[in-house]
Amino acid sequence: MLGIIGGSGLYRLEDVKVLEELFIDTPFGSPSSPVIVGELKGKKVAFLSRHGPEHSFPPHLVPYRANLWALREVGVDRVLAVSAVGGINRLLKPGDFVVINSFLDFTKQRKSTYYEGRLSVKVEGEDKVAQLIKEGKVVHIDVSDPYCPQIRGALIEILEEKGFRYHPAGVYACTEGPRFETPAEIKMLESLGADVVGMTGYPEVVLARELTMCYASLCVVANPAAGISQNKLTSDEVLELMAQKEEQIKEVIKDLITRIEPKTCGCDKILEGAEV
Repeated sequence: MLGIIGGSGLYRLEDVKVLEELFIDTPFGSPSSPVIVGELKGKKVAFLSRHGPEHSFPPHLVPYRANLWALREVGVDRVLAVSAVGGINRLLKPGDFVVINSFLDFTKQRKSTYYEGRLSVKVEGEDKVAQLIKEGKVVHIDVSDPYCPQIRGALIEILEEKGFRYHPAGVYACTEGPRFETPAEIKMLESLGADVVGMTGYPEVVLARELTMCYASLCVVANPAAGISQNKLTSDEVLELMAQKEEQIKEVIKDLITRIEPKTCGCDKILEGAEV
């Protein structure tokens, strides 16, 4: 089942028949929102709001581990994350879609793994993930290709077919937040090869991978980043841009739900050879 994580401005999915609204308590705490399980054209889908229905969780306090675990509990094995980002690459314009293919992590205080060795949280289950956690294993996953190539390919096909302006690859720099970045920080990120900047893309991507989920990130450029834009950065302009793109975002999501094919990507084999 595909799970959708909605970022700023995307707090619900319309045109999906709601089957269940699940309030899930996980070993890693409560997720930021209930998990909505629904159906579209015979395909089941789950939706979770990253910041909560009222946008009450700032980026550095989002319960990332609980969110991904809750999706896993309802049967999600593929995740599409939708995020608003600032544009660093000068070719990016506000409103452009970017299908992320790599990341840079500049976060500071976030729990970014389920596998904490002898300090691991107690979990239930008999699959490989639960087994490794229960046995207190140390795990080093490969992130050479952190975003699922199969979902990325489907997103690119959809965006191309619809004629939406998009970029088929991009490096996401994740900062701690909740403040915006300084022009000096953006200059540094640009020199390191970042195309976009955001505050929520990490640790979501690695947590999903640790759970053997496919994960893809569809970003929408909300504004030029600090120093590139000569204007004051505001949350208002982010939300306004996301509201303008809402219908296109939902079109892409609905198309993706209906065209998901059996897995050929290998994301579910990420734990092979990863434990110490």
